This record gives sequence, C-alpha cells and structure tokens, in this order.
Amino acid sequence: MRFAGILVIAGLSALPAATLQKLSLDDMIQKSTRIVRGKVTGSTTVMRGPVIYTEYRVQPADSYKGGSSAEINVFVAGGKYGSVTQTFSGSPRLREGQEYVLFLWTGRSGLTQVIGLSQGLFTMTKDPLGEPVLTRNAASETMLDSSGKVVEDTPVSVRLGEMVDRIHRTLAGVSR
Repeated sequence: MRFAGILVIAGLSALPAATLQKLSLDDMIQKSTRIVRGKVTGSTTVMRGPVIYTEYRVQPADSYKGGSSAEINVFVAGGKYGSVTQTFSGSPRLREGQEYVLFLWTGRSGLTQVIGLSQGLFTMTKDPLGEPVLTRNAASETMLDSSGKVVEDTPVSVRLGEMVDRIHRTLAGVSR
C-alpha cells in the first residue's frame, strides 16, 4: 500500500496544471525572507533529488528586505539536466541581462526561491518618460484565496518608487 501511495504522488507531480494560493502584495512583503532589485547574470541547471532546478545568478542593485550580498542564487523548479527536461506549471523564467524585483524566500532546504512562483517576480522596464516600472503578467494557473475559493489573478503594473514605498510602509507596520 505504501508503494502505491508513492506512485500516486509521483504521478501527481507530473501533471501539467498547478493550483496556487493567491498572495497579496502585503503577504509577499511579509512572508519573503529577502526582497531585492537585481539583474540576472547567468544560469545553470542542477539536480536536487528527483527535481531539476534552474539556478539563476542575480546581482542585486538594491535590497529592500533581508541582507545584502554581491550575488544571490535563485532556484526555480524545472530545466534541462543532461538529456532530461522537467517543466513545472507556474515556474517563472528569468532572462539573462534582465532586471527584476524579486520577492524571495529561503526554505529549510536552503534553496532561495521566488515566493508564490511567478507571483513574486516583477520585470523592470522604463515608461516613456524613462521612469522605472515593474510589471507582472496574470498567472495562468488556478488560484485560490485563503478560504479556498477560486479567484482570478490580474496583471500588475506599478512604478518602482511606489513599490519601494509600499515595501517600507508594510515592513514598518503602517497601513495604506
């Protein structure tokens, strides 16, 4: 019976869909162990147990929560390791040379990951006036609120300065 349970769990991990808990911006700010603005400088793939991860090297330009360091290794489930490819619905893909604001958490395993899969990854671009803007597409995966009700995700676009202010206010316990 124990073996059959393992097979069911192994089979479930291969399903193409994921269900995520929708996190508010304040949830992500409070639950993250680090929040940084940084540029992806490279990547590699690693195998941790049965899971392949893409390990992105991020060079932080600013740290809004957590310590500061010259480089952060961010692990995202999925990638190609040798002849084996794994994909996980909801896992973000980062691009080398692109600047992001990343809401990160480090679990007991020691791996630093983006919180809420793609929910905690904001791409930085510039608006027509040259001001930095952060964007995140709506997640395509099924999302649930804290009570278990299915909810829609929406895209996010916010100026970098407004995001930094929100982070500081939330960490200081000041309501909006």
